Amino acid sequence: MKRDVKLPMARRLWPYVLALVVIGCTHDPYQQRADAIKDHVEAFYSNLKSGRVASAIRDNEQIEAMAGQMGQTIRTRLNQPAMNQVDREGVLYKAASETAVENWLSLGRYFMIKKRYDQARATYQRILDTYTGSAYRTYVEQAEAGLRDVNIVDPPKN
Repeated sequence: MKRDVKLPMARRLWPYVLALVVIGCTHDPYQQRADAIKDHVEAFYSNLKSGRVASAIRDNEQIEAMAGQMGQTIRTRLNQPAMNQVDREGVLYKAASETAVENWLSLGRYFMIKKRYDQARATYQRILDTYTGSAYRTYVEQAEAGLRDVNIVDPPKN
């Protein structure tokens, strides 16, 4: 039975994010990063759909790494640049971070569907360990619920 993976909110919002990021210059670093993230998102879902889990994980780790770099840039910037640069960097950082965590949630659901419960547990636990800020509360709650669901279907062995 073929199941369609529901598109997460961040993936549905990409056209709007890209519209905010694109100024029209092909050498725009924000556009280049947005394109790279979009490519990794598409590859993540393509790989997951084809059962290439390791490749999907690598794509999502790339999104996560890019978000981490952008977050570090934002945190370490002493002199604020023009307001539009802060907004563009912030929008892209938020989109990349939320996309990465939503992809981990999708991977956890994928493992549940495939009855790979230990991997689902590990994926949900990764979210709980990695996404600790208040901005991720909704995602953490989803991961906690996913972890409870896994434990219902496949109780932990003690």
